Amino acid sequence: MDVPLLLHGIGTVAEKNVRIYYNKPPVIIFGLLFPLFLFLAFFIGRNLPLGTFYPGFIAMTLFFTSSSVGPLITPWEKRDKTYERLLSYPLVLESILLGDIVAGVIFGLAITFVVWGVSAVVIFPAVATAGFLIVAFLLGTITFAALGTLMASPASDAPSNIMMLASLLRFPLIFISGIFIPLAEIPGWGKVLAYLSPLTYLVDLFHAGLDGNEALNPFLDIVVLVGFTLAFVLLARAIQKRNLVKGL
Repeated sequence: MDVPLLLHGIGTVAEKNVRIYYNKPPVIIFGLLFPLFLFLAFFIGRNLPLGTFYPGFIAMTLFFTSSSVGPLITPWEKRDKTYERLLSYPLVLESILLGDIVAGVIFGLAITFVVWGVSAVVIFPAVATAGFLIVAFLLGTITFAALGTLMASPASDAPSNIMMLASLLRFPLIFISGIFIPLAEIPGWGKVLAYLSPLTYLVDLFHAGLDGNEALNPFLDIVVLVGFTLAFVLLARAIQKRNLVKGL
């Protein structure tokens, strides 16, 4: 594989995605407004200790922002017949996939850093381990940007169908991932389900970085998130390659 061509393609696709898709209503609603409203719905008037749930709030914000761009790109381009134009350029499929992921990473990092910077002044200014916090931001955005790209892989040219699929996947992940109930307090089979969610490990890694109250070994969190990322990328590549062979 021509590495310079691959890297140039990734940069070109990512720049195109930033210019076109960052201001689309679904990205703004699911990437910015929804996590804020969900957080307010759970915490306003309930006198919950915000410091305890703050790492989960940051993880949820990163989860939504990073995974909100990817599900929109591929179906929108297939609907507008620009996906075929991309494939006619000297681009490999990997450049398109990784370019979509990079666009999600940039969006997720930018928005989550702003949210963290503003809210940390008021809610939770402490940092327990800066290294784990940095890794949580970087690895979390990559993992869930890859998940967003995977969610866009089914053969559909209707963005609404893909966004519906994305919502059906994202909502259960939120409620089983230790955001609103600490992982150590989840009983029985609930904990088994929590371990199946990549968001669980990101929440735990944010706990390791912010308050030092992680339930798992932070290095285990990192290894599992890397594994999920590779799985998402490889599965998205396999599905989209199959769709190309079938002309979908």
